[in-house]
Amino acid sequence: MLHRLAAPALTAAAGLAGCLALALRDPHGPGSWGWCPFLLLAGRPCPLCGGLRAVADLEHGRVVDALSSNLLVVAGVLGAAATVVWWGVRRANGTGAEPFPLQAAWAHPVVLLSVGLLVLAFGVGRWFPAFAWAAP
Repeated sequence: MLHRLAAPALTAAAGLAGCLALALRDPHGPGSWGWCPFLLLAGRPCPLCGGLRAVADLEHGRVVDALSSNLLVVAGVLGAAATVVWWGVRRANGTGAEPFPLQAAWAHPVVLLSVGLLVLAFGVGRWFPAFAWAAP
């Protein structure tokens, strides 16, 4: 049974390692994790700007701050965590798909286009004053 849980466990460990890195080096300081190339070139935040701060805020239980830093990343982190747990439970029960349960769904063109348009709308939308609450 342990070999079935290896992939979900390694995926969870990689995510936790990223969280540990954010706990060791706070991303709230300017340039502490480098600079966003899109922000430097265009002068506007990209859809992922504020994402490291959002995850660090989630780690400290500051949900409102995390949502304010990057709503899209918070939704992605929660979705990824739920997916890894679901994947591990399915693998533990012997019903897990190989290599990943959502691989076929994510490869569907409609899903890819929908996610791409959502990220684009979020990224461009936060450039306007009406959505200033979503800016990092």
